[in-house]
Amino acid sequence: MLSSVAERVYWLGRYLERAENQARLLNVYSALLFDLPRGTNIGWSTLIDITGSNEEINKRSLNLDERSITRFLMTDSSNPMSIFSNLRMARENARTSREVIPSEAWEHINYLYLHAKDNIAGNVSRSRRNELLNQIIANCQLITGLLSGSMSHDTTYAFIHLGRKLERADMTTRIVDVGSISLFPGFGHSSKERALLEPYENVVWMSVLRSLSGYQAYRQRIHNRVSGEEVVRFLLQDEHFPRSVSFCLADLNFFLQKLPMNENVQRAVARVQRVCKVVDIKELLQRGLLDFIDELQISIADIHEELTATWFMPEVVESQSQSQAAS
Repeated sequence: MLSSVAERVYWLGRYLERAENQARLLNVYSALLFDLPRGTNIGWSTLIDITGSNEEINKRSLNLDERSITRFLMTDSSNPMSIFSNLRMARENARTSREVIPSEAWEHINYLYLHAKDNIAGNVSRSRRNELLNQIIANCQLITGLLSGSMSHDTTYAFIHLGRKLERADMTTRIVDVGSISLFPGFGHSSKERALLEPYENVVWMSVLRSLSGYQAYRQRIHNRVSGEEVVRFLLQDEHFPRSVSFCLADLNFFLQKLPMNENVQRAVARVQRVCKVVDIKELLQRGLLDFIDELQISIADIHEELTATWFMPEVVESQSQSQAAS
């Protein structure tokens, strides 16, 4: 397979997964704000922190209210992280890779893009916004199932799957961030305030699970009531839930075995697996999730860098190696 084709289908997988997960993130955050009591001082700007869009927001001097943030994350075509931008890029990568993906997949991707283009522009009410987000999630899942069930699980599918699982692992860490109480300045830290807050902490973590379609799986596997410690352990370390970080990393390794020259990428994956496996979740929650999640996301980004250097830019790597050898 040409490296350019491999890169296009890899990003096709990433863009589809990113659009779905951005929709999930907006959904869970909208629900969370309505479930929590008044006066908790939680704003929509938290979503900007989670998605890493602070620089872009500051550059544009946008307001940090619900309307501006949701438009920025849903419909802003100049924001590369918006749902619309991701669907547009997924469509472009699918269009230029039509010879290696099923025609039905291309048709559904094209339909999803056109549907989003026609429906998410302009002012959208909250109820309509939630309906559209659910439609985007459902259609992304439909396309994923169609790819899995109608194309050979060969090199092409491996690269699509690598893109999806890497993006999913990254976004799961970001959605876990929603549950980090340290993100919310309105929440107190005294023992009395924490006691009053405890019922709402459970609401936060249930919303996090539902955003990943994981509430039922969590309750089946962990019979105790929902708690932050168990949810974080489930989403980072569970080896059976398809959206946990550990499951995504194991799946990455499975598909990496189908590809040549995979040693550097597998080592990068193994490093992240070790970090997830050995971390003490109870201690982690006591000192705060933010720093650990940041480190985890950097390590996941390192997997992407190794993957890119190995298969998408082999000529550049070879040229650099020759230059270093000559010097």
